[in-house]
Amino acid sequence: MLPVVLLLIIATAAGAAAWRATAAGERRAGGRRAVAGVAEEIREHTRVRSFVESRLDAEVATGLALTLALAVFTAAGVIVSLLALLVRRSEALSDLDAAAARWAHEHTSALGHDILSGISLLASTEGVIVIGLVAGIFEMIRVPSRWIPVFLIVVPVGDSLVTNTVKGIIDRARPAIDPAAASLGPSFPSGHSSTAAAFYAALALLAWRRRPAHVRNLLAGTAVGIAVAVACSRVLLDLHWLSDVIAGLALGWGWFAVCAVAFGGPIMRFGAPVEEAALHPPDARQREAGSARS
Repeated sequence: MLPVVLLLIIATAAGAAAWRATAAGERRAGGRRAVAGVAEEIREHTRVRSFVESRLDAEVATGLALTLALAVFTAAGVIVSLLALLVRRSEALSDLDAAAARWAHEHTSALGHDILSGISLLASTEGVIVIGLVAGIFEMIRVPSRWIPVFLIVVPVGDSLVTNTVKGIIDRARPAIDPAAASLGPSFPSGHSSTAAAFYAALALLAWRRRPAHVRNLLAGTAVGIAVAVACSRVLLDLHWLSDVIAGLALGWGWFAVCAVAFGGPIMRFGAPVEEAALHPPDARQREAGSARS
């Protein structure tokens, strides 16, 4: 049962970190108007006026959300690329992967194996379909949007296509401790980890809508905790290397960031950021601000 306890500790710590980060973001957002007031002076005297304008104006959905999503996707790409390079050339990473696999195999009991398998099922195809249907119906009733079904299809399907493409390119062998792993195809990155990261973040975003701040923070922490738990389960079941699941989490969160911006985040309408930018172009907002000052 030691691996299960370790999984719970790691997942809880990751969820708590996400909760704290989201709460900190909420507090910073609360002071956005004060920041925008200071930034107005910057905009009046620099050449980065349009950049600052687009990222500090609270009325534009592209602004900070687009910047953060780009940062997340870029970071995910860097992490996956570096790991893809290191898994072929770094003996230290190979030794770490092998050590984690051996430890999991030596300490997992039959009951622990069953528990880990159940956690892993949260990101299986069947699990995603059932949970997605239930959550989608609930959210359609709570805050209706015709884009919810599309969003819940695009996130996991797109993530699967991206992950399988990378798998085919890297073509890394799975751990050899469990013979069943060899029949599951290439190992890097972990598909279950990537799916869990993207899918549960998507569910958290849907449930995020029209919720108070403390609930939103809890949703973010829960989504991260579940994704990390699934990732840990894949390593502890000897079905993936440690580096596989790290890459999978990065890839899944990166893909979610792209989808979240494409659907306007809580607005939940495809193309919403572009529409908002068209309705509130920087030049128009600048003229309005100038008129207000005069």
